[in-house]
Amino acid sequence: MSFHPLTNVHPEAQIGQNVIIEPFATIEKDVIIGDGTWIGAGAVIRNGARIGKNCKIDSCASIAGLPQDLKFRGEYTTVEIGDNTTIREYVTVNRGTAAKNKTVIGNNCLVMSYVHVAHDCLIGNNVILAGYTGLAGEVEIGDWVITGGSTVVHQFVKIGAHAFISGGSLVRKDVPPYVKAAREPLAYVGLNSLGLRRRQFSNETINIIQEVYRCIYLRNMNHSQALEYIETNLPAIPERDEIVMFIRNSKRGIMKGYETDSGDND
Repeated sequence: MSFHPLTNVHPEAQIGQNVIIEPFATIEKDVIIGDGTWIGAGAVIRNGARIGKNCKIDSCASIAGLPQDLKFRGEYTTVEIGDNTTIREYVTVNRGTAAKNKTVIGNNCLVMSYVHVAHDCLIGNNVILAGYTGLAGEVEIGDWVITGGSTVVHQFVKIGAHAFISGGSLVRKDVPPYVKAAREPLAYVGLNSLGLRRRQFSNETINIIQEVYRCIYLRNMNHSQALEYIETNLPAIPERDEIVMFIRNSKRGIMKGYETDSGDND
C-alpha cells in the first residue's frame, strides 16, 4: 500500500495490497478497497463503499454519498463497484436505500467525468457512461450498454444489454436490448449492429434480432401481436427470448419507433 502523507484514511478501512491513495483523498471507516486499486487526489470514499480490484477512482470523485431521496431514513446500504472499473473526475455515486439496499456498478466499466449515478441503480458489466450522463434512482442498465454524453435517464427506467443511447438523449421509457436509440422523443432508430459485430455476434443471430425488431416497430402490429408472432414464427434463440421477456416485463413501457411516435413520451 502507498498512502501519501496528506491522505485521510480511517485506520479501520479495509485496504488491499498494492493500493495507491493520492494526496487529499479521504477514506472513511466502513470501506473496502480491493488489491491494485488507485484512488486519485481529492477523491472521497464514504462509508458503505465496496470497491473491487484494479479500479481507478479519479480526482474529486465521490463514492457512496448519502442518497438524494427524501424516503431515505438512514438505513444501512452500500455502493458496490466491480473489478477493473474506472471512475473519472467528479463522478458521484450514491448509496442505495431500502428499495434495493445497494447501488451497483459492474466489472470493466468506464464512468466518465461528471456522471451521476443515483441511489439503487444497478449497472452491469462492460458499460460505458459518457460524460455528464445522469441516472435517476433505481435505473437498471444491462451489460455492454453505451450512453452518449449528457444522456439523462428517468427514475425506474431499464436499458437492455448492448443498447446504444445517442448523446443528449432524454430516456423516459425502457430501451430494449441490442438497439440504437436517438431522436426526441427517444425512439428506435435501428439495431446496434456495429457493437454486436465487435462483440462477435454471428450474422445469423444479428439477422434474427433485426427481424424481431421489424416485427415490433415496422409491421403495424401492437406489442401483444408482435410478441405472439415472434414466438410462433422466428427461430428460438436466447437473444429473441431476451427481447420478448424484456418487453413483457417492462413496467414503464418501451420507447416507440420513430415512424409511429405521437406526442410526449412521458
